[in-house]
Parts: sequence; structure tokens; C-alpha cells
Amino acid sequence: MKIQEDDYGIHGLFPSPVYITKRDLSGIEENKELEDIIKEKKIECTDQDNKGSYTENTYLFSDKLKNLKEFCEQHLKIYTKEVLKIDDSIDFYITQSWINVLEPGGNIHSHWHANSIISGVFYVSTEDDDTLMFSDSNKRLREMISLQQKEFNIWNSTEWFIPSNDNELLLFPSWLVHEVLPNEMATKDRISISFNTFAKGNLGTAAGLNELVLK
Repeated sequence: MKIQEDDYGIHGLFPSPVYITKRDLSGIEENKELEDIIKEKKIECTDQDNKGSYTENTYLFSDKLKNLKEFCEQHLKIYTKEVLKIDDSIDFYITQSWINVLEPGGNIHSHWHANSIISGVFYVSTEDDDTLMFSDSNKRLREMISLQQKEFNIWNSTEWFIPSNDNELLLFPSWLVHEVLPNEMATKDRISISFNTFAKGNLGTAAGLNELVLK
């Protein structure tokens, strides 16, 4: 029997949903507050894995950034309730936030976020070639057998780049490994605000012997 070229189906099992949304900044004047916070809080990162990177691990959603915090919380709710379909009895909240400033050619090493369920990054200032690279958590297992691909797509890639654009918010599972590679063409600092989240409510069930009540 001759098989037609389109005589098959593909199922995407266990996907990692990355949520992207753009913020409308018309009438919003928070850039000056952000500039002041950067000047006030920017400290040089001592982690040698992060070249040309500055960070401040404090809670940056102050009263000055109230509108930005509300924007992130609004889309966090959409992501958890409408995309992930998490029960309404469980609420998510931002636990910590920090600022990242990468000088031209700087990088942030490969990592994931512990003690967090959903992580987010809001881009304040980027350039055309800036990206965030995500890696498959099973990358090492898949690379144990080296199979050369003639082209890359979402089904065979162990790494995937998502463009970083001004005023965009990305939300993703905190276990998803990611990093920022050096942009050698950059001419200005890349600035972003990142945050972690956790949940409160009734997690698990008594019948399942895994009930956890967080208030």
C-alpha cells in the first residue's frame, strides 16, 4: 500500500506553555521611576557565570511600579486560570521581583527558578537581536544519541529562542531552563524585571494523602 505524505498525525505531548503579552504604555509614565530605581539599586553581579550583568535581588514592585505590578498580576491570573486551567480555589501571588541589567555583550547563565511555580520577565529596554533561550529539560538524555537534523523545528529542537521586545511580558513554568546568550551587536543595556510566584489555597486532597493548606 502506498502511503500518502500527509497520512499521519502529530500530537504535542506535555508541552511547556510560554505566555507572551504586550503592554500598552500610552498614558503611563513609569519609565522615569524605573530609571531612578536602576540608578539607585544597580549593583555589579559577582557571579562569574553572568558576564556584564547587574542585578538587585529585592522586591521592586514598590508603590512607584504599582501599575506594572497590576499588569503582571492580571496576566498571571489569565495564564493560570485560562491557559493552565488551575482550580479557582488556588490563588497565585508574586513572591519576589528583581531587576536585570545586561551591558552590551553580557549574558545570564543557564538556570531555572527554585521555590517558584510560575516565573515572569517584563522587558523594559531591548534591542532587535535580543532573545531568551529556553532548553528542553530532557536535553542531556536526548543528546546521548547524536542524530543530525537537516532542519530544526519545535518537535526536534532541544533549544528554542523567543525574541525579547520592549514592554512585553513572558510567563512560563519556573522549572523551564532558560538563559540569555551574549548579544555581540548590542549597543545599549538590556533591562528587564523578573519575578517569581507561589500559590495559596488548598493544594492536593485529603483522600490522596497529599493535602496542603497554604494561607
